[in-house]
Amino acid sequence: MPMGAHGPARSGVGDLLVIGGAEDKLGKRTVLAEFVKRAGGPDARIAVVPTASSLGPEIVDVYAALFHKLGAAEVYGVRPEDRSQASSPDVVRQLDGATGIFMTGGNQLKLSTVIAGTPFGDAIVEARSRGAVVGGTSAGASIQSSHMVAFGPGGSTPKQRMTQVAAGLGLVQNCVIDQHFAQRNRYGRLLMIVAQSPQLLGMGVDEDTGAVISCAGDREMLRVVGRGSVTLFDGSHMVTNAHEARERRPILASGVVLHVLPPGAEFDLTSRTLVPPRREVDPAEADELAMANRDLRKMARDIAAGDVSPSVLRRRIARRSRGASE
Repeated sequence: MPMGAHGPARSGVGDLLVIGGAEDKLGKRTVLAEFVKRAGGPDARIAVVPTASSLGPEIVDVYAALFHKLGAAEVYGVRPEDRSQASSPDVVRQLDGATGIFMTGGNQLKLSTVIAGTPFGDAIVEARSRGAVVGGTSAGASIQSSHMVAFGPGGSTPKQRMTQVAAGLGLVQNCVIDQHFAQRNRYGRLLMIVAQSPQLLGMGVDEDTGAVISCAGDREMLRVVGRGSVTLFDGSHMVTNAHEARERRPILASGVVLHVLPPGAEFDLTSRTLVPPRREVDPAEADELAMANRDLRKMARDIAAGDVSPSVLRRRIARRSRGASE
């Protein structure tokens, strides 16, 4: 990979990795390994942004150890704590040359109020446009969408005013992202937001699960990695009474299209349609089918030649089957 002044030179729009929180840090580390790979692997230069976290420097140390273990060349922390720091050219410059930007979990409203609409937030968006991968877990996942869940309780029923929305970075347009989704039963609050703004695609990401979002021409494609699922609510054609439901009352949400995407599933975010799954063929089954096809072709030739009886054909096929199983 060609090298620039601060690291590997990259071109094109970088990928996004939206992680639902509690990603595996001790076992296979599937989701974090995906981030490092897309950030350049052994050439990766990763900036960790721990602004949302209440922890001190140790949160950067944890991710630095993990990313180094997974093969990244360089990992460092960049931590604006207020909008003044997020507007500082010296702080913003620290994102120059990063091939990956990773935002930790914590308080997503703090993360939004500190960096959204600042030069630092703009620099994250610009880094993606030059090819850097932008990832985030929990709070760092929510802020990637155009609209962000600020706070609110869980629950399976959408109710008026059960959550609040803040502005995100807009890396995923016309979308609202929630995390720890199935584990904290956040179906209701995400569906409430979609009911109030049906043009938004609701995306709920389970723990230890990542939604990898890539550009393919003029389309945005999503692929699921990790252990859980990504749940999508498409309210494009829904019927709702969100505009008149009283405070704390259940909201009508009819006609919402639901997609539950397990690991390996792919989804076209531009057209909001599932990519048909690829059918995987068992090698043993494929060999058996090929042998059967050969037998049928031989049988057809023998019958056409008229030189063999059906009983002889049956014995011949039985011998071949016994030979294949031995």
